[in-house]
Amino acid sequence: MASGIYDNLVYWHWWIVAIVLLILEIFSPGAFFMWMSAAAGVTGVILLTAPELSWQTQFIIFSLTSVFAIIAGKMWFKRNPIDTENPSLNSREDELIGRVFEVEQAIINGSGRVKVGESTWKANGPDSKVGASVRVISVSGAELTVETI
Repeated sequence: MASGIYDNLVYWHWWIVAIVLLILEIFSPGAFFMWMSAAAGVTGVILLTAPELSWQTQFIIFSLTSVFAIIAGKMWFKRNPIDTENPSLNSREDELIGRVFEVEQAIINGSGRVKVGESTWKANGPDSKVGASVRVISVSGAELTVETI
């Protein structure tokens, strides 16, 4: 029987995989590859203590450990969310609440447009003239609910 590429896997191969996965984690959003990296590291440690394991067993250990680590990590982050100084950082809609903008197209019968940065958004609220200042009180999709100041 011919020797395959996987027949010569040793513990440090798994540690290299762990490092590569950590590097991928740096360039990807969320925390996913980090858990697979931990699984590769654990697989390397197991292989260090039991070097006779077949490559098939190693991949099973890696797969099961990856699934367990990803599920455990997601559960941990769900129970222990990361506190941040700016919780609306990645939610533009939440960032708009409380901000003041200028009416660009008069709000008549509860509907008009306000200037938000370089764009305009549909605004719902009390009738207001062009140039009036309004404060955003809620956001629903691409529509702002505003109040006059």
